[in-house]
Amino acid sequence: MCSILGILDLHSDPAALRARALELSKLQRHRGPDWSGVFSSDRAILVHERLAIVDVLSGAQPLHAPDGGAVLAVNGEIYNHQELRGRLGEPYAFQTASDCEIILPLYRERGTDFLNDLNGIFAFVLYDRDADRWLIGRDPIGVIPLYTGYDEHGTLFVASEMKALTSICHTVREFPPGHLWDSRESEPRRYYEPTWRDYDAVAGGPTDPARVREALEAAVHRQLMSDVPYGVLLSGGLDSSIISAVARRFAERRIEDDDQSPAWWPRLHSFAVGLEGSPDLAAARTVAEHIGTVHHEFHFTVQEGIDALSDVIWHLETYDVTTIRAATPMYLMARRIRAMGIKMVLS
Repeated sequence: MCSILGILDLHSDPAALRARALELSKLQRHRGPDWSGVFSSDRAILVHERLAIVDVLSGAQPLHAPDGGAVLAVNGEIYNHQELRGRLGEPYAFQTASDCEIILPLYRERGTDFLNDLNGIFAFVLYDRDADRWLIGRDPIGVIPLYTGYDEHGTLFVASEMKALTSICHTVREFPPGHLWDSRESEPRRYYEPTWRDYDAVAGGPTDPARVREALEAAVHRQLMSDVPYGVLLSGGLDSSIISAVARRFAERRIEDDDQSPAWWPRLHSFAVGLEGSPDLAAARTVAEHIGTVHHEFHFTVQEGIDALSDVIWHLETYDVTTIRAATPMYLMARRIRAMGIKMVLS
């Protein structure tokens, strides 16, 4: 989880906007406490707050093309970046081992016709300095948040969270999942058009449990891409138990080299949270013992949940009761997990 902030189509003083961009980006720094980076010109400003998961040492953003012609700020993970590197038609001098850098050579080779090849979760702003062109994109189902708005001068603002925009933009809109916005076009357009969006195209089709299992295992495997310690959230329910069991199978090897070398942290840690005596905690404990994870159980009180509500609402940016109720124990657990040095979890 990182954050991005972009200012595009500048209609006021670039120096003042750069200073304002840094102020606004600080409101999102909880998403990326490891490093802050900024790019600024007379036409575009990009700020990135980084949570380092892959290529911890050299993957700082914004990312630049070798010739300096394009600059990129991304919040997300591209799970098939190594495969895509091997499929490039022209040599490319990668500056980092970051999974997100693959977007730059793909844009160079194919313009905007590359997003459906990305297997991952992402929100990005790319600025082409040579063409004075920008792109904004978001992953197909909107796992990574992204918002846009305009200030009183007509300057476009883009941010990972609404709180970074509300003080300067009259209206703030969610950028739609599965869409791309090219500055050469008047509005975002959908790039993600899977056949199953049309029910009639898949109605009555064959079902194969083996293929479902293979797809799930492959999805869990590729999402273990990490250069930092990770864990799994385990409630004891069906979903989290399956994910944890599959992750446990792959945790002893590094997926970055096709499982050829031992993992840096071979023991998978699982985490559960609940009120004292919660049946979910007992169920999670049973599953953890069965699959062999190093299990951690966190308890919280009703008062601790109440005390955390203002923070939870601030992070969620919603007053939806169901969402807040579900997120409160997760927030308390996340703080404990982070204190243990774990930066990524599967859920």
